[in-house]
Amino acid sequence: MRVQSSATAPAPIAVAAPPRGRGLGALQAALGVVAFSLTFPATAWGLEGFGPWSLVAVRSVLAAVIAGGCLLALRVPLPARRHWPGLAVVAAGVVLGFPLLTTLALQTSTTAHAAVVVGLLPLTTALFSALRTGTRPSPTFWAAALVGAAAVVAFTVQQSGGALTAADLYLFGALLICAAGYTEGGRLAGAMPGWQVVGWALVLCLPLTVPVAAVALSAEPVHLTAHSVTGLLWVAAGSQFLGLIVWYRGMAAIGIPKASQLQLAQPLLTLFWSVFLLGEHLPAAAPITAVAVLVCIAVTQQARG
Repeated sequence: MRVQSSATAPAPIAVAAPPRGRGLGALQAALGVVAFSLTFPATAWGLEGFGPWSLVAVRSVLAAVIAGGCLLALRVPLPARRHWPGLAVVAAGVVLGFPLLTTLALQTSTTAHAAVVVGLLPLTTALFSALRTGTRPSPTFWAAALVGAAAVVAFTVQQSGGALTAADLYLFGALLICAAGYTEGGRLAGAMPGWQVVGWALVLCLPLTVPVAAVALSAEPVHLTAHSVTGLLWVAAGSQFLGLIVWYRGMAAIGIPKASQLQLAQPLLTLFWSVFLLGEHLPAAAPITAVAVLVCIAVTQQARG
């Protein structure tokens, strides 16, 4: 399973595709991908009115309030004690680490640049999954993964003028910590629905995110504009919670392989939004690298069966 954040797409859960409702399921999965593709542009909007720490903390608090309300309304029981360490890993990687590092990166990086780099996330997640579960992917898998990684590194160095910037280091750090969170979330999805994994991880962070939000809002300037408020609401409600609901429902209806194929379009969609919503100039290397990574991810999926 891949669990969402702000920015990126959740991992699959081990479910079988039922015979009916596949058309609606495909639509729901596609809506999930669209929701996640908007995360970086929405974060850029949010940064117009909030500091990075304020944006990340308030985003997490709002998403936790929504998730906690759903858990209470549906009377979902507390997870078993043995699941809390795994939820802590999901919280550190997906709820806190990935949003914070990508938000810090987007202070100086374009969303198009970030989208290409983070497009490598499915490959890093597969690597962590193999290490965590002890599986042994085929040589074809590793070859495609290395080619995809090399394409992203070459793009990053070329766009940064021959040396990695602080934003690039934030993005690569985000890849690693989010992949760990996704992998642990995939393990937990065998015991509870994916949205509950995200919901409990968000609630688990409240004792930290509430005081951080209070301190950050008092220390960082806040300028409420249509863009900043819209961006905050989207990353909180759209990317980090509601997008996950339609994604997991769609995945349950059409199955993991078909849903994963839809997810391959996410980096390219983010590139489109960066131009359409933010007016960014798109370097020719960005879509070329994104397509190269897309092909590598498709090969790794085929190699994994």
